[in-house]
Amino acid sequence: MFVSDCRREFYDVIVTQRVLLLVASDVDALCACKILQALFQCDHVQYTLVPVAGWQELETAFLEHKDQFKYFVLINCGANVDLLEILQPEEDTYFFVCDSHRPINVVNVYNDTQIKLLVKQEDDLDVPAYDDIFRDEEEEEEEDSENESGGSEPLEKRRRFEEEVIERTMKRRQRREWEARRREILFDYEQYEYHGTSSAMVMFDLAWIMSKDLNDMLWWAIVGLTDQWVQDKITQMKYVTDIGVLQRHVSRHNHRNEDEENSLSIDCMRIAFEYDLRLALYQHWSLYESLCNTCYTSASLKLWSVQGQKRLQEFLADMGLPLKQVKQKFNSMDMSLKENLREMIEESANKFGMKDLRVQTFSIHFGFKNKFSASDIVYATTSLMENIEKEGPETTNFIKALDSLSRGNLDKLHQGLDLAKKQLRAIQQTVASCICTNLVISQGPFLYCSLMEGTPDVKLFSKPVSLCLLSKYLLKSFVCSTKNKRCKLLPLVMAAPMDVEQGTVIMVGIPPETESSDKKNFFGRAFEKAAESTSSRTLHNHFQMS
Repeated sequence: MFVSDCRREFYDVIVTQRVLLLVASDVDALCACKILQALFQCDHVQYTLVPVAGWQELETAFLEHKDQFKYFVLINCGANVDLLEILQPEEDTYFFVCDSHRPINVVNVYNDTQIKLLVKQEDDLDVPAYDDIFRDEEEEEEEDSENESGGSEPLEKRRRFEEEVIERTMKRRQRREWEARRREILFDYEQYEYHGTSSAMVMFDLAWIMSKDLNDMLWWAIVGLTDQWVQDKITQMKYVTDIGVLQRHVSRHNHRNEDEENSLSIDCMRIAFEYDLRLALYQHWSLYESLCNTCYTSASLKLWSVQGQKRLQEFLADMGLPLKQVKQKFNSMDMSLKENLREMIEESANKFGMKDLRVQTFSIHFGFKNKFSASDIVYATTSLMENIEKEGPETTNFIKALDSLSRGNLDKLHQGLDLAKKQLRAIQQTVASCICTNLVISQGPFLYCSLMEGTPDVKLFSKPVSLCLLSKYLLKSFVCSTKNKRCKLLPLVMAAPMDVEQGTVIMVGIPPETESSDKKNFFGRAFEKAAESTSSRTLHNHFQMS
């Protein structure tokens, strides 16, 4: 059931209990987890944190801990399946689910006792009505056990029997019609996957209601929302709306910076709203590398071709930026160039058809040197979480990524930024080779691309978020390069080797790249149906089915 008052129905219930936190492996979940950990620290709540990367890990974690805990908090996992059926918990076990995956499973919505859903009330959920999908089992009709009596009774009995047969037939027909309608309603409801409000924003709202919201928590909420935007999980309209909500909180928390008399120490954290360039990690890289390895600019200029490289040179010349300046670290560029850089790039970008190079975002400042944009943190944290170099147990990457969100762990954040640059370079090189060697094939209703074993950096794409990023970059670039108008409206299915020894492949499906895209994805159901019809050995283990 939906929780209408998060403080009373969620936080006040668990504040005196031992709690198990089950957290998915995505940046939004990490940010929500950081906010909840900060609240737990304030109130000395005892909790255990267990990272879960998929359904199998979630089941294992629950089985291991179900005897010690009665209260479970699930972050970005558990809303879109029937939790009670999967986990088979005892009746005195309670689940609080804060998950941005949609649609929410109807059994979770209408379970009033064990499952509490922490979602934004404003989200348009379109949950079917209870009577349309649930109905009490009809009691078995009692057999007529009246004793037969003589005379005119048989005639009376036969008439009554005929009436009962007609009534039973009508009931069966109504039941069949109701079941057919139920299947149709559930199919329409569950057909597409999409995302609701960021879990980090939901947790920040809870902190705000309790007057315990800090600037750090606000920054984690911003990073959670930015993760949804970077991963292309939400529409531009949803992003701009949520940015507006967070901007009001930023003004409330950071208004003292502009007043000289009440100005904060340089070491204090300051969050600022700004219109920034849509260039990945450009403040921690060279401008040239960022232009080459950002999906938007790379696809718009078609940098995989010789003609595209020429256009890049023309673009830089139009801005009047010397190559020597552009190719050195951004921090080392001339101050005179950096001051007007955004205006210069925007003006030239419009001439080259890149009208959306400016984006609303937030940045964080602390100390003299430390300035990061929200997207920088997203790229760095994602790269740490999906680092393919083994450095200890499975949870090491998760803990490193979680630590990198704290201001005190700048070394981990810088390590994440270096990994992110490596990842972005690998993505662009793979996109270029896929397009130049015509690896993207039109398979009727969709486009298909499969990475072979031995492809450079193919191990990097055995992780779900990295493969999704590659797929989105590839589809955008393919749409920009192809002249076939029909292909521009098709979705993409991408496959990459997952485990060479076991011979397994990881697959993702990406909806079509269109301006009016609602970011709804039908591939989750499509993959299930395809596996059934081909009797393939598949494992739908990720919380995002597609």
